Amino acid sequence: MKSEHEIQKEIMLAVSPDCCIFRTNAGQFWQGKVVYSQEFKQNVLINLKRVDGLPQGYSDLSGVRKSDGKAVFIEVKREDGKVRAEQERFLNAMRANHALAGVAHSKEEALRIIWT
Repeated sequence: MKSEHEIQKEIMLAVSPDCCIFRTNAGQFWQGKVVYSQEFKQNVLINLKRVDGLPQGYSDLSGVRKSDGKAVFIEVKREDGKVRAEQERFLNAMRANHALAGVAHSKEEALRIIWT
């Protein structure tokens, strides 16, 4: 079975003639000052601050369809992958705002999302 990462790469390649598409990371991350640690012999972050990135449920791939500039959101799943509730809420909200949005387990499903 293909990994989600492999499927993402296939989808990005398949839709790239029709879309400007980007891999996105949702959730939170940390920022701080980079300093060299003598103890660890490498750079470390100090004065950490949590930063919220994209909202929970934000799709793995997002971009625009080149023909008309319509927003595109694709949640990528393995063959046996299941969509989480927050991902489904996000996709529904995007569809309600006239974006092209859906779940793709393959490049064929992704192409159907952008051309349906």
